Amino acid sequence: MLFYFLLFFTVASICFSERIDSDDMRRWLKNTLKISSSVLVCILIILVILLVGVRLLGLRVYTVMSGSMEPSYPTGALIYVKEIDPLTLKENDVITYHVNESLTVTHRIVDIVFDSENSDSVCFRTKGDANNVADEILVKPDNIIGIPVFTIPYLGYLAQFIQNPPGRYIALVVSVIIILYVIISDYLIGGKITRKNKNNI
Repeated sequence: MLFYFLLFFTVASICFSERIDSDDMRRWLKNTLKISSSVLVCILIILVILLVGVRLLGLRVYTVMSGSMEPSYPTGALIYVKEIDPLTLKENDVITYHVNESLTVTHRIVDIVFDSENSDSVCFRTKGDANNVADEILVKPDNIIGIPVFTIPYLGYLAQFIQNPPGRYIALVVSVIIILYVIISDYLIGGKITRKNKNNI
C-alpha cells in the first residue's frame, strides 16, 4: 500500500509539475513534497533508533509475547532492558531473565530465597502480574538479563515482523522506496519546480 501511494504521488507530482502554471500551486506542491519527505525520513530514523540504535546505549530490546504482565507490559509491546547487578534487586522489582536458551521472560519478583544448592547465594521467585500463581522455577542471578526501563506498546509486532525473512525483505524494500521518494522529491523541489518558477518571473 505504501509503495503504490508513494509511486502514484511521485509520478503525479512529476506530471503535475509539467502542467501547472500557477505560482501558488507550485508553491503548494513544493511544500507538500518537502513536508512528506521530511516526515518519512523522520519516521524511518526514529524506527531505526528504537529498534537498533538503543543497543549502542547498552539496552537490550525484547518483544512481549504474552499477557502475563498486563497491564504494565501488554502483549506486542517492546521493552528496553538495562543490565543490573542482581545483588541490588529487591522484592517487587520487575526483571527480564532467561528460562532456557530459547525462552526469555519478564516477571515481577515476589520473594527472595536462599539457593538450596548454594547457601551463599539467593534465588528469586517471580510471578506475572496477570497470573494467579507464582512461577514454579526459581530464577538464579546468572540467568538475569536486567530490568525493563521503559516500554512502547505495539512496536513489538513490527520488531517481530522484520526479524523474519519475509518481513526483513519488505522492510528493506520500503526503506529503499522512501529513500528514492526523498531523492525524487528533492529533485523536484530544488530543480524542476524551482526552475519553472524562475522562468515565469
